[in-house]
Amino acid sequence: MNQLSASPRHTTLFQTFALCTCILAFCLCASARQPTIVTFDPPGSILTTVYQINPSGTIVGWYQDAGGVYHAFLRAPSGKITSYDAPGAGKGPFQGTSFVSINPSGELVGQTLDSNNAFHVFLLTHQGFTKFDAPDAGTGAGQGTYGWSINPRGEIAGAYVNAGDGHQGTQVWHSYVRAADGTVTEYDAPGGGTGPGQGTEPCLNDCLNPVGTVAGDYIDSTNVFHGFVRSRQGDIVEFDPPGASNGTYPSGIVPNGDVVGTYADANGVYHGFLRDTHGRSTDINVPGAGTGSGQGTFVNSIADNGAISGAYADANGAYHGFARTPEGKITKFDVPGAGTGAGQGTAVLGSNISSGAVAGSYIDGNNVQHGFLWIP
Repeated sequence: MNQLSASPRHTTLFQTFALCTCILAFCLCASARQPTIVTFDPPGSILTTVYQINPSGTIVGWYQDAGGVYHAFLRAPSGKITSYDAPGAGKGPFQGTSFVSINPSGELVGQTLDSNNAFHVFLLTHQGFTKFDAPDAGTGAGQGTYGWSINPRGEIAGAYVNAGDGHQGTQVWHSYVRAADGTVTEYDAPGGGTGPGQGTEPCLNDCLNPVGTVAGDYIDSTNVFHGFVRSRQGDIVEFDPPGASNGTYPSGIVPNGDVVGTYADANGVYHGFLRDTHGRSTDINVPGAGTGSGQGTFVNSIADNGAISGAYADANGAYHGFARTPEGKITKFDVPGAGTGAGQGTAVLGSNISSGAVAGSYIDGNNVQHGFLWIP
């Protein structure tokens, strides 16, 4: 993982996956024919990360070129890939542009890392790029503003690091919501710590639902992760599923307020969870998932109809994708060419609610990351 993929707090979980998460509503559609899997990389890519696919089948993410610079990309339903560099993005190694989230109308949010190694958020619409920062965000190296989710109303959720909160790897995290009119509201979960690497963040891609409710995590003063849900009115509920001893990591929220994510138990094994609006939590464990520390099931998304998708790590540390219907039926698959060694493999990361198509990233036997599209 790298600086543009997520904050160090999110990177901790994603490196456990060894794959980047891309979240959108999932609809598993039954079909008598065998699915088609298309693998792809933008021209010039040495590392491709897919973040999200919207209902029209447009895929977004970022890639790294041979010089170490990051570029955003958009893959149209036709398969055409277009590269983007936002104004003000740095051109040095590990600097550049990343798309993170796309809504049904095609509005995109992402971030840039500038030549001073500070982060800035941009919104890309048919009118072009709009750059913005949270009011209290710093402008030094490792500081700035991150944009992680855009909902159908054009509202954006993300995080920021202010000037007094350290440098890369030692930041204190704060969160914000940006309304469609550009108004930015900053907030912190009550239990969020104020030490290095602590604070509050929404999760990525699909964590701001159409009614303005945000799901995310905070890390407390003892460096333990917990979940939270914030209403449009600003009310925050903090939570952990039963059995969560080593961290709670929400990853998606639907219009009715149900939240999915992953938690680690006392032995460091990961389990998926589904939490309803009454606070009741259901564990999700994929058959075949490993039961050792760092292994288990990772839930990455939930659809409006209750279908869930994610990845699981087997006993050898290799990763596989899965999808779970609202009725609880689980389908597992691997992208041809995905590696089978520890830290390699496939994750079901995002899906197209209208057709059931899935997009994501996989790591091959040479430890190179690519994109894929799974068509039922």
